[in-house]
Amino acid sequence: MTEIKVPELGESITEGTISQWLKEVGDYVEQGEFIAELETDKVNAEIPVDTAGVIKEFKREPGDTVEIGEVIAIIDESGSAGGSSATSESTKEEATAKEEAPQEEKQAEQTQQPEKEEAVSNNRPLASPAARKLAREKGISLDAITPTDPTGKIRRQDIEAHQAKPKQTEAPKAQPSSAPVSEGEAGKPVERQKMSRRRQTIAKRLVDVQHETAMLTTFNEVDMSAVMNLRSRRKDAFSEKHGVKLGFMSFFTKAVVGALKEFPLLNAEIQGDELLIKKFYDIGIAVSTDSGLVVPVLRDADRLSFAGIEKGIGELGKKARDNKLQLADMQGGTFTITNGGVFGSLWSTPILNAPQVGILGMHKIQMRPVAIDNERFENRPMMYLALSYDHRIVDGKEAVSFLVKIKQLIEDPEQLLLEG
Repeated sequence: MTEIKVPELGESITEGTISQWLKEVGDYVEQGEFIAELETDKVNAEIPVDTAGVIKEFKREPGDTVEIGEVIAIIDESGSAGGSSATSESTKEEATAKEEAPQEEKQAEQTQQPEKEEAVSNNRPLASPAARKLAREKGISLDAITPTDPTGKIRRQDIEAHQAKPKQTEAPKAQPSSAPVSEGEAGKPVERQKMSRRRQTIAKRLVDVQHETAMLTTFNEVDMSAVMNLRSRRKDAFSEKHGVKLGFMSFFTKAVVGALKEFPLLNAEIQGDELLIKKFYDIGIAVSTDSGLVVPVLRDADRLSFAGIEKGIGELGKKARDNKLQLADMQGGTFTITNGGVFGSLWSTPILNAPQVGILGMHKIQMRPVAIDNERFENRPMMYLALSYDHRIVDGKEAVSFLVKIKQLIEDPEQLLLEG
């Protein structure tokens, strides 16, 4: 028998939460095949097996917190793809994982009484792994399910039958299973959801930043006419040549790098009683995903062309949305750009991404009347910009000048070529 342990995932990661098992008990797995998905504070990682064999036992369930090095599964390396030599020993687990074999399940239930008693004593509904997985995916509480199995175990088909019921019949069942509410909410429908590990980490870090930095935000607005005209003229040829669309992020990334070179304290951090001023430009790009905000890093942005920036941002965004980011993808950023404009935000105050001391907030482009001179007004595509900075390092004059520099570069994009 071989123990499958949680592998080392990074220097700062000490534990994680099992999101889901990718295999079932009784399945045959090849060496290097992924068996589970683990959610950590920073990334989601898939856990591979070190040896081929048949899965004999899962030590933990989805939703459980596990530490690095902890045993989470047992593999019988003497088993084969055609059939496990340990079938007689693991009939219980195999039957649980395969609802399509009802006869085998019946025999298995006779040997599962201790397990059932343990589950009942812990006030947890007795359910097969496949049923638990489906319920988790559909957001259905197992407490709301009425099992059809004589032993009281919830099966996959019970979940499917519950889901197929009309919604009005589900509501009365959902209320008793909700957690107790305060007096003022008595009788009102509520739903309790456990925060994901990543959401807990995001919440803690955001509060820590506000407590540990002297964060301040300055604002400006930028006329996007020149960039939009340039983009309109060049986007087709750019896309045809480089295989990627010419977006606004490459212009702003170039402008940020140019401004950081002129105002290097925005590219620094505090370490003890020293300032660490960085001579490289690794720009964090905030990406919203279903599981929370992540900030992958675009390395050496000062050395990238417009096409290189667009390709790099596109690749990082796809990895983020597919939960494929590695820890190395999010470490070591020197400055961050976030774009709330994609969601329609007109104005915001972004929060610093510690230990960085600056973050630029982009917003929605909106047509507004702009005074050209004392007599003329024109409708121009305008964007509000926000720069949040750590006042412990950066003075107001420097912060305002930094943001004005970005404004100048965007309004005269030809300067971006001179900035390198």
